[in-house]
Amino acid sequence: MSDIATYASRRVRLVQQMQRGIAVIPTAPEAVRNGDAHYPYRYDSHFHYLTGFEEPEAVLVLVASDVPQSILFCREKNMEREIWDGFRHGPDGARTAFGFDAAFPIAQLDDKLTELMGNQPALFHPLGAHAAWDDRILALRARVQAQARSGITAPNEIHDVRMLLDEMRLIKDAGELATMRRAASISAAAHVRAMRSARPGRMEYEIEAELMHEFRHSGAQAPAYAPIVAGGANACVLHYVNNDALLHDGDLLLIDAACEVDGYAADITRTFPVNGKFSAAQKDVYQIVLGAQAAAIAAARPGAHWNEPHDAALRVIAQGLLDLKLCSGSLDAVLESESYKRFYMHRTGHWLGRDVHDVGVYKLEGNWRPLQPGMTLTVEPGCYIRPADDVPQALWNIGIRIEDDVAITDQGCEVLTDAVPKTVAAIEELMRNA
Repeated sequence: MSDIATYASRRVRLVQQMQRGIAVIPTAPEAVRNGDAHYPYRYDSHFHYLTGFEEPEAVLVLVASDVPQSILFCREKNMEREIWDGFRHGPDGARTAFGFDAAFPIAQLDDKLTELMGNQPALFHPLGAHAAWDDRILALRARVQAQARSGITAPNEIHDVRMLLDEMRLIKDAGELATMRRAASISAAAHVRAMRSARPGRMEYEIEAELMHEFRHSGAQAPAYAPIVAGGANACVLHYVNNDALLHDGDLLLIDAACEVDGYAADITRTFPVNGKFSAAQKDVYQIVLGAQAAAIAAARPGAHWNEPHDAALRVIAQGLLDLKLCSGSLDAVLESESYKRFYMHRTGHWLGRDVHDVGVYKLEGNWRPLQPGMTLTVEPGCYIRPADDVPQALWNIGIRIEDDVAITDQGCEVLTDAVPKTVAAIEELMRNA
């Protein structure tokens, strides 16, 4: 199936789920960085999932009726602006290139929407995503209501279209999985490059630069999120992004970084010794986290519920904390009291896809949802040990997380990011031969 056909089929599926009504789905706005400089533009994930259209100032309108319509509003062709800012499809070009039923200049959106919204029973929109759009849509609905004496009615129901789109996006098709494998492959190569480049005396940002080089050199458009390159104590800060400290002999380096390819994210974390050799204490903690990840991956299979990989990892980590004498009592007591949260305070994974923390609810009617083929998620247990009077000094400032990307298959799961070494022996060998 071609890309045009893929996007068109998604629009058809959404219209079928709407049954009757009109959907208005804008792309992301441009954002000013400072002065007249903008942040690099990145389209809205929902909008792009349905259109493949990457330009700013665009809106998709879908009409679910006896004669369904798929309409794009976008910027007009403007040769002068294209000299400064680059190519624009324009409405006619976009309609042909992306398979819409119709396309109009974005300047006509309000007038056209007032016409299209008339006599529609329901309005679908990403409510709450952008306050300005909420206000605009409600103002247009009020404009339609003002035509009541002409026999025209406004939608009497307003729905958050993301409730439908989130469920659609949760199950990846073959094309999406292929793109995610490419993002995973590039990200994996970047982690290997980082391991080979790390040594005492280098700066965290130098290792970050190695990652970024590999991303762009291999064709990724951008990092999927702000990279975390955290040496020593910094690894115990879960969302550390300063990446400006010196790497010391004897410290661990935690790297949480991955790229985005054609709108799809990878998400990988590896932790390894800056000098290429784990200390005994580092190895003890590392093996606990690695064992927890193995247990979680084994639990990631169709029919299992979302919480099962986390619960499997948690039991291994809690037992490990008991073995290290960082927690006391029985395993069940540690789990019940949640005393493990001092050292492991996050869950073991999240959905992954167009967004690094992708869309989709984790519970259905109050129960953890079953895993299905085509779902993609991360598996990322960790352990973070800060200095304290009741913690052996050999364990101070050991922060470890091991994260891979997993796709649920008919038989079990596929680890998309297994090209990055993660056993102690494999990491030490890679760094020894760097």
